[in-house]
Amino acid sequence: MTNKHSFVLGIDQGTTNTRAFRLAADGALSAACAFEHRQFYPQAGWVEHDPLELLHGIEACLSHAGGAVAAGLANQGETVLAWNAETGEPLYNALVWQDTRTAQAVERLRADGLESVAVERAGVPLDALFPATKLRWLLDHAPGARALARAGRLRLGTSDSFFLDRLCGVYATDVTTASRTGLMNIVTGQWDPELCRAFGVPLDLLPEIRATAGPFGTIRNREIPLSASMAGQQAALFGHGCREPGQVKISFDSGAFVAAVAGAEPPVPAWPGVLPAIAWKLGDATTYETDGGVFNAGSALNWVRSLGLYTNQTELDRFDGPSALERGVVFVPALSGLACPYWERSAAGLWLGLGLDTDRRDLVRSALEGVALRSAEVVRVIGAGQPLADTLSIDGALARSRYFCEFLARASRRTVVVPSGADLTGLGCAQLAYIGAGLGARPDALPPVGPPERVVDPVEPLDDSLLRRFEDAVSRTRGWRHTPDTKAA
Repeated sequence: MTNKHSFVLGIDQGTTNTRAFRLAADGALSAACAFEHRQFYPQAGWVEHDPLELLHGIEACLSHAGGAVAAGLANQGETVLAWNAETGEPLYNALVWQDTRTAQAVERLRADGLESVAVERAGVPLDALFPATKLRWLLDHAPGARALARAGRLRLGTSDSFFLDRLCGVYATDVTTASRTGLMNIVTGQWDPELCRAFGVPLDLLPEIRATAGPFGTIRNREIPLSASMAGQQAALFGHGCREPGQVKISFDSGAFVAAVAGAEPPVPAWPGVLPAIAWKLGDATTYETDGGVFNAGSALNWVRSLGLYTNQTELDRFDGPSALERGVVFVPALSGLACPYWERSAAGLWLGLGLDTDRRDLVRSALEGVALRSAEVVRVIGAGQPLADTLSIDGALARSRYFCEFLARASRRTVVVPSGADLTGLGCAQLAYIGAGLGARPDALPPVGPPERVVDPVEPLDDSLLRRFEDAVSRTRGWRHTPDTKAA
């Protein structure tokens, strides 16, 4: 960097807030600011954000950028918008990654046989999580979208492309975000014409796909180069320090997001439902990942808290006696369905093994264990296709629970590492901006990161019979929400 007082700014535009972090020349990461934004729920299953409110949050973060030599921007990943190319005005609220309004469209496409094509070309299954069907929904329903498309004045993309357009006058996305849309060819790193036709999303409306780190223009009125743009989960993978094939991280936010570095070649997962994606592209070098998720992690615990079963985080730190699973009480956190490897929205949340002696602490404990067990299941199915490290690096609110870390270590049969207090998404975003600005050409030239906050070894790994018992509970959740409009995968 230019001097010891200069820094790189990493902005994490997330699902509930927008935060900024300063990465100093000595590797110190400090929080600059945070701004919350609203969530809108117009109908059951619909989740929206005000795009201008998100943009204003980023601009407010940039007001803390004095002295920054570069900035990076992490985005929500699968959140999408439509806007007027000339005025920059959004035509509709942003459809958030959690939004499931296109579930019926997904089922129709599956019935038409599109899923195998989508998995082969894009690496992702048919699910309302992924932007392809949401982008088509905006084209069909956002006021004026079709007329603007005919006039060549419509822009359609993930939230990052809207931010880059408004902040830098650059209509682009990066390859990590594009790899989660269901429209990008996982091998070529470009929009796939066949997929675009199948989903009904005109290719010429989509942004240019660029490398993760590199020039994305200069931020207007700030004269700061924006030198990296990426999806938040890939930023977190980088921030965890996962660089070598087989290294794994899990971010516990509203959901649990598992990712493992795969290497320089597109992975071919051994288990259907595990997703190949792009971790980052630096110059001409692409690094791939395999990933999978659990729809409900922090959101499941928040739901349990809303029932009055516990009131604060400290109650999640310690439990006495055998685990809930060992005593036959099981919770499957399928409140929004099952993600990897099932990708089944018709699944429902489930408690099993309740008796007259079951108390609220048992329910809370089983909820924590259920999230850990589902996350460990995702790690196992990823590991069926590639060798994985013996450690899991984790972050998020659940990582603050000592009991959760201990049980995750037991369930995964791996050492669980909680990095020091740094925000891993903000750190990874700033590190990639550091590289994109030419301040360090290689990851090993980055400023050092401090020692971990916690390391938990799997002292008493769960035996196979307990894991099979949980798998049996998961199987009982499947197809519960079956209706004429939805079916089991």
